[in-house]
Amino acid sequence: MKKLFFLLFIISTTAFAQLSWSPITTIPTDINGQRYDDVFFLNENLGWAIKGYYSSLYKTTDGGVTWTEQIANGGLGGYFYFRNVEFIDENIGFIGTLSGKFFKTIDGGSTWNLVTNINPNPEAICGLDAVGISTIYGCGAYFSPAYIIKSIDNGVNWHYFDMSNYAQALVEILFIDENTGFASGNNAIGPIILKTTDGGNTWVNIYQGTIAGEYVWKMQILPNTSNNTIFGSVESVTPNPGRIIKSVDGGNTWISKNVPDVDVQAVGFVTENHGWIGGHHTGFFETTDGGDTWTNLSVGSNLNRILFINDNLAFACGTTIYKMTNSLSNSSFQEQDRLPLNVRIAPNPIKDKLNIEIDFRGNDNLLLGLYSQSGQLIKLLKKDIISNQGTKFYSFDFPYPAAVYFLNLHTNTGRQSVKLIK
Repeated sequence: MKKLFFLLFIISTTAFAQLSWSPITTIPTDINGQRYDDVFFLNENLGWAIKGYYSSLYKTTDGGVTWTEQIANGGLGGYFYFRNVEFIDENIGFIGTLSGKFFKTIDGGSTWNLVTNINPNPEAICGLDAVGISTIYGCGAYFSPAYIIKSIDNGVNWHYFDMSNYAQALVEILFIDENTGFASGNNAIGPIILKTTDGGNTWVNIYQGTIAGEYVWKMQILPNTSNNTIFGSVESVTPNPGRIIKSVDGGNTWISKNVPDVDVQAVGFVTENHGWIGGHHTGFFETTDGGDTWTNLSVGSNLNRILFINDNLAFACGTTIYKMTNSLSNSSFQEQDRLPLNVRIAPNPIKDKLNIEIDFRGNDNLLLGLYSQSGQLIKLLKKDIISNQGTKFYSFDFPYPAAVYFLNLHTNTGRQSVKLIK
């Protein structure tokens, strides 16, 4: 469904030069900067937004002027980290979580039921995309394994695709029609984009990066380009830069350009040259030269998605929900930065053991990766499921030469790196 909005565009460089982003102040924000992981609109008025960490859902029927809380904090029976929300029509919708739960509504979000007829049950749904009148795709998980789910009857029945032959992690899925679409994430070599033309039965790799541990996090198909112009955000790991990638020939060839946030996630362009990005550590950055240079708009924080409705209207999600029009101006609304996890390394400098203490605030998923000073993945030290709040201790042998290293923590709420010395 997301790509259908892009087709509504009639591009006007002059008009877009007047566009500006502003935070919506009528929807709750969190003092710790925990973000809205997704925002979805069926049209310019009807939309939904989810707060990931707090498992809550909000609905608007007036374009974001007012919001109604449909699911309160933990209101579906627990704190299941909400990653994405997608609707096929005004009644049938889905919420994907990072906690082994998948929910469906048939009344516009007033009530929700657990989807239990997918075999095997997906560990997490990191991406959702509705296409046509009754087809919905999902993918997961950023912490592996890689799989795709599909329903062609409004979510009544489901098919599960094991994607381990193509990827080790999938985080985004985007379809042009019921049969042709893309999935992105990574494999053992680096970030990837996959393409299918037969409804997900077979896939080909159309983009392959070479830095292990990176992801193609979000994708966009530019309107009015016969589906040939594709953008992707490449989330990297310190000390590597984040990047955007672009293809103008349907994915046959790609160019890559660095961006200001290593953990870039949100990406959205209105022409091949004019667009915006943002990530875990930044708000909106704007480019008018295809990504050669970027301007910090000093709006937003912890961005995950940019969603266009038409040529003068877009929404984005981060610490709050943001709206782009040609009449709003940037405001002085104050946002809290995302609060990173408390991590202790002792001793540091390291001798022969890497000892780590991490304070978790609640249920979570953890990938612990060790990287060299040049940004190369040395080893995935640990994949762990965190079941409750508290402190966890990890200890690893460290048979590596004297040097500078980076420990990268990838969790449901973001990525952060800690410098190590041996």
